[in-house]
Amino acid sequence: MGVTVAGGTDSSTGSATELAAREHDYSVVIDNVTKIYRGRGPAVHALDNVTLNVKPGEFVSLVGASGCGKSTLLNLVAGLDTPTAGTVTSVSRPALMFQEPALLPWLTVGQNISLALKYAGVPRPARASRVEDLLAVVRLDGTAKRRPHELSGGQRQRVATARALAQESQVLLMDEPFAALDAITRDVLHDELTRIWTATGLTVIFVTHNVREAVRLGQRVVLFSSRPGRVVREWSVDITGPRTIEHPLVGDLASDITVSLREEIARHATDAANRA
Repeated sequence: MGVTVAGGTDSSTGSATELAAREHDYSVVIDNVTKIYRGRGPAVHALDNVTLNVKPGEFVSLVGASGCGKSTLLNLVAGLDTPTAGTVTSVSRPALMFQEPALLPWLTVGQNISLALKYAGVPRPARASRVEDLLAVVRLDGTAKRRPHELSGGQRQRVATARALAQESQVLLMDEPFAALDAITRDVLHDELTRIWTATGLTVIFVTHNVREAVRLGQRVVLFSSRPGRVVREWSVDITGPRTIEHPLVGDLASDITVSLREEIARHATDAANRA
């Protein structure tokens, strides 16, 4: 079932945006979305008229300066928040991964994944074998009875990936999932994520501050402006053959994107100074 979040209301079917998603075969449709946080202090304009469509099986990387609204956008797509204006539609309720694995420490690895299967509606008799299947997908066979604290940071993030896959969603949202890991572990998990994405056909929206990582993983890189977040520019990543973080073409495109990112940050700083 599709999930639609439109201008602060939540519905599951019948919206114009959802119909557009089906007609144009998109997994995620973000249509003129604005998000403003209002509280006791000054209002925070996080996103402004963001439009972004993601095709089934596409891997899209989002980059931008800190505070530009990338994580806010993921929360809107996940249905954890509602836009102030505009609509967000996904073909299924997305699975969301954060920077921290957020595993329940009092549960075993298998129980953490089984809990996600339970909420996905998988019958109890089928869960144990499904847990083993998912652990095999992330190459952690035989760890079901271990506790999270017995695993390395990279292994815990693999368990978090298995738990996300357990949600049986067609859309995976990833909010800087590798940022806290060392470079070698991160590189290994890049390969693992690419392998899983290729094998499953998932639609992935991946937020990162690391421009090389964005190019290394994504088919498309989308640059956001500084707050309020807007789509500034997009790049298609057309690199054939095995792609690594050291690939010369990855480096070349990452350099081009970084130039645009720096220009955007400088423009924002100049505008802020002029307003002061």
